[in-house]
Amino acid sequence: MAHTQDDVLSGLADIVNEIAGIPTEDVALDKSFTDDLDVDSLSMVEVVVAAEERFDVKIPDDEVKNLKTVGDAVDYILKNAA
Repeated sequence: MAHTQDDVLSGLADIVNEIAGIPTEDVALDKSFTDDLDVDSLSMVEVVVAAEERFDVKIPDDEVKNLKTVGDAVDYILKNAA
C-alpha cells in the first residue's frame, strides 16, 4: 500500500507521542527529533522499530543517523516502504 506524506507524518506523530510523550500536534516535518522533540538515542531506536513495523520498511542502523528531522524520516519511509 502506498503511503502519503500525511499518512506517514501522522503515523510518526503517533509513534513519537507514544514513545516520548510529545503531543502529536508538535510533530512537524521541520522538527528535529533531538533538538525540538527531545527524542534521545534510546527513544530514537524505539521510534525506528515502531516505524519499521507500522510502515513495512527496513531502516538500517547506518541510516538512522541521517534521520535528523521528522521530514527526513518521512522522506526515507516514502522512498523505501514496501
